[in-house]
Formats: sequence, C-alpha cells, structure tokens
Amino acid sequence: QVQLEESGGGLVQAGGSLRLSCVASGRTFRDYAMAWFRQAPGKEREFVAAINWSGLYTIYVDSLKGRFTISRDNAKNTVYLQMNSLKPEDTAVYYCAAYRSFAPPDIKWTYPYWGQGIQVTVSS
Repeated sequence: QVQLEESGGGLVQAGGSLRLSCVASGRTFRDYAMAWFRQAPGKEREFVAAINWSGLYTIYVDSLKGRFTISRDNAKNTVYLQMNSLKPEDTAVYYCAAYRSFAPPDIKWTYPYWGQGIQVTVSS
C-alpha cells in the first residue's frame, strides 16, 4: 500500500495560482501512476489529471488542459498539480490518488489509494 498526504491548498483570488503537493509513503513511489481528482460541493468527483510512473505520459480532462499541469519528482516521492489562472468554479476538495501500474494512465482507471483531500477555494 501507499499512503498519500496532500498539501498546498488554501484560499486564492481568481486569476491566481496554487501548487498542490502529494507526498507518498509506503511502497516504492515510482511503481505508481498518480492522479488528481476534485469534488465540488454537491457535485460528483471528477478526474483532473494523471501521470505515469516516470512522468513521460500525462493526461488531462479537456476543459482544464492548459491551466493545470501535473508533474512528479520520484526522488521526493511527490506528485504536484500546478494550477494557474484559477477560477471560482475551480473551488473544490482536491484528492491525490495512486494506482500501481506501469501502463500509460487512462481516464477510465479506478484508483485504489487516496489521500484525504485538501480544500482549494478561489474567491471572485
């Protein structure tokens, strides 16, 4: 198993930026594809982005590509989500997730390991 802990959330003004971090412990970090999801109040959890074990392959939900960037640093056991040009509709709890796989990520994957989530609030 792998334990995940998110950080870097908080309150930001519309148009600003945040970088979320997710630090993993447990099994070797490089064994896992990583992903970010988010869930706004009253809405379903939605996929944001995913990255394969090496960082070579990344996928994004089409509506967010260009504003959000997922990356990872295996030496630090950390995956990041850089969020730019934030909008109030980006307000949500953001979750880090992991799936032990060396395959290119797919939006249809289910992720067995999850962090507790971290709040991101974008003010207008």
